Amino acid sequence: MSDKNSGNMPVHIGFIMDGNGRWAVKRGLPRKMGHREGAQTFRKIARYCKKIGIRYVTFYAFSTENWKRPQDEVDELMRLFNEYLDEVEEYAGENTRLVFLGDKSAFGRDMAQKMIDMEKKSADFDGMTLMLAMNYGGRDDIVHSVKKIAEMVSDKEIGLTDINESLVSSLLYTGGMPDVDLLIRPSGEKRISNFLIWQSAYAEYYFTDTLWPDFSTKELDKALKDYSSRSRRFGGV
Repeated sequence: MSDKNSGNMPVHIGFIMDGNGRWAVKRGLPRKMGHREGAQTFRKIARYCKKIGIRYVTFYAFSTENWKRPQDEVDELMRLFNEYLDEVEEYAGENTRLVFLGDKSAFGRDMAQKMIDMEKKSADFDGMTLMLAMNYGGRDDIVHSVKKIAEMVSDKEIGLTDINESLVSSLLYTGGMPDVDLLIRPSGEKRISNFLIWQSAYAEYYFTDTLWPDFSTKELDKALKDYSSRSRRFGGV
């Protein structure tokens, strides 16, 4: 967009990468081919966000419910995740911090360790924070925070009067990150599917019929233009 550096730009954008399977089926291809194409879109959009100055981006890559999908589709997604983890060193030269949201243990020791190592290596990068929600669910995120608080109360680190929104927020997988300003979902679906439900309490939503593999930088520009025209009052007047 021609006026990227002017007007009202979001600090944190969340993307629900939806429509990969339908994109493939429409073309008579296996669903896994849609995920491979969608992975290319993810790379393109992530870099474009950094280029235009978005500070935080979160991509919904794999939900806690996605394990229910056909095994060959899950296997292909795991292969794509591993490919991404193997190539992610490229981002080191791009000053991008990497954070993985969700329970890493479900991916196995080697893959979980790769995620941990990448988070450590990129912890001081400040060009952009790129978050990948993998084995992530918004309700699970809140339960994860509540369990930590229960442990702190049990250990007498805090009392009941110390529990507030700031504490809950700080113990989410996104602890220390700003809330979502703009949440984008392609594919024509108009729901958030258990994605960052605490962090999106005051987010602006943008829905488009475009399937994720076809989601372009121009489509993102349209979403940003729409966002810039909205008035965000956060419950005020």
